[in-house]
Amino acid sequence: MRDRVERLCSGTLDAKVLRERALAELRRAVPFDAHVWTLTDPVTRIGTSPLADIPGLSWPDLPALILARYMRWTNLLVGAGPVVWRRTDDVDVLTAVFADRFGCWAWLDLWRTSTSPFTSNERDLVASVIPFLTTALRSAQARTFTTPLPPPSGGPAVLVLSADLQVQVGTPAAREALQRLNPPDDPAVVEQAIPAAAYNLAAALVAAENGVPIGPPWSRVHLGAGRWVTLRAARTAPDSDIAVTIEESTPAERLEVFALAHALTPREREILAELTTGADSRHLAERFVLSEHTVNDHVKAILAKTGASTRPTLLARVAGTG
Repeated sequence: MRDRVERLCSGTLDAKVLRERALAELRRAVPFDAHVWTLTDPVTRIGTSPLADIPGLSWPDLPALILARYMRWTNLLVGAGPVVWRRTDDVDVLTAVFADRFGCWAWLDLWRTSTSPFTSNERDLVASVIPFLTTALRSAQARTFTTPLPPPSGGPAVLVLSADLQVQVGTPAAREALQRLNPPDDPAVVEQAIPAAAYNLAAALVAAENGVPIGPPWSRVHLGAGRWVTLRAARTAPDSDIAVTIEESTPAERLEVFALAHALTPREREILAELTTGADSRHLAERFVLSEHTVNDHVKAILAKTGASTRPTLLARVAGTG
């Protein structure tokens, strides 16, 4: 199983196809009855692109399920192995976190409803493929920056949820964006399926309000065609409705994800940030008290890691213009 997953990770699959194929391999060695595998913002760790299959779950029950998951938050630590815990309905859950020193890229819950709990050998099998999958998921996010982004759709993108996470109202732009993040398999449930990504943000907000140690309720996510958007959740008033907004990620927000996804070092990230302002090697040398030769070596390393042939190509990918 490990060799097959490693071969999957050596390719250039997008994050969705990679997760689907990896789940098929995992199921052969570690049987499970349901799963939730969500990509996360590398900094806040909030999920917005879930890939899930939970037989018997009705759409009206989804908000409560997601909220319960965030209220029972498993601390996401770099290097932490899979953990097994039990839900209140006696379902065993194996949670794996895909994180490295550059950020947290995803987390996975495998459910087992049978009487046989997950074994230590099964945990070890999952643990053995986490490093490969982590690198592959981060690389898949990095590749999203190679496509120029299209013009943003018109109109404000806002979704309003009640205190118990039921959809109250949503603008057309918000529903269009959320549907693209979580396209439903069954067109008949499109209206119910659209808010799935928003539930994660709202549940994270409620969990944070209750003292659960989770990141702030916002997350950047790839919307497709090179577009990155930032989702945020906030109360419209104390103990009142929750508004989820969707906006084009700012240049700074794109830059941070770009740099982390391409595994740039802290100094390389600093230099890249200066490059986006139009700084040349002489300015960078003065700014960081380095020789121009050393600056150029850092720039060469950034170009190599990002696969950009020139500085203009690099900056165009950061900005999403080419």
